[in-house]
Amino acid sequence: MRKHIVAGNWKMNNDLAQTEALISDLKQQTNSGNAEVMVAPTFTNLAIATKALEGSGIEAIAQNMHFASNGAYTGEVSADMLKSVGINTVILGHSERREYFNETDASLAQKVDAALANGMRTIFCFGEELADRKAGNEEAVVESQIKNALFHLEASAFKNIVLAYEPVWAIGTGETATPEQAQDMHAFIRKTLAAKYGAEVADEVSILYGGSVKPANAQEIFSKPDVDGGLIGGASLKAEDFFAIVNAF
Repeated sequence: MRKHIVAGNWKMNNDLAQTEALISDLKQQTNSGNAEVMVAPTFTNLAIATKALEGSGIEAIAQNMHFASNGAYTGEVSADMLKSVGINTVILGHSERREYFNETDASLAQKVDAALANGMRTIFCFGEELADRKAGNEEAVVESQIKNALFHLEASAFKNIVLAYEPVWAIGTGETATPEQAQDMHAFIRKTLAAKYGAEVADEVSILYGGSVKPANAQEIFSKPDVDGGLIGGASLKAEDFFAIVNAF
């Protein structure tokens, strides 16, 4: 049975005091228990977040990491560093990392390898831009991103990989893929996995939708058979909104 997962990506938001306040608010919310819950604070607040969330049923995760274990990479953070403060899951390949920091399929493949080698679970992001969607190339783009970064892996690696489809045109824009569009793409992603690794592996991988999920649309999106949860941006910064999404299952 695939896991339902709702992960909040806080991006570059919340200083220490704001992080502590939001975590306090999150811990006061009621969880129906139908979804695994994660939040991704900034690097500077990961250690305090991990400690503050102990026993809460909410996992603190990282927004990014470098593929090297150490070295002359000013400003970067390694898997060992993350694990040393209690982090076991990392988001990789977010569209903002691809766009603003020039992350490529090749560099992301290295990051995925590093995460897996260190026993970390990866939430791997991918998705098409508006021009791709308008040109009818969305499936080709998504297939290429998945194959280039992940298809060198053994089937067993997918036990520690969660996929996150994020149509770039629906991130922070207020636009959202219709539930039908989300389902169609998620089904295509699962079909792509099955063609390489077999139906059993494909059926076990959780595929999240990321793109302006809100309390008002979460239940309809999550009701689709191949949508296993969400990677939530703006709505994860308010505890009540985030848990309204968590409890949409």
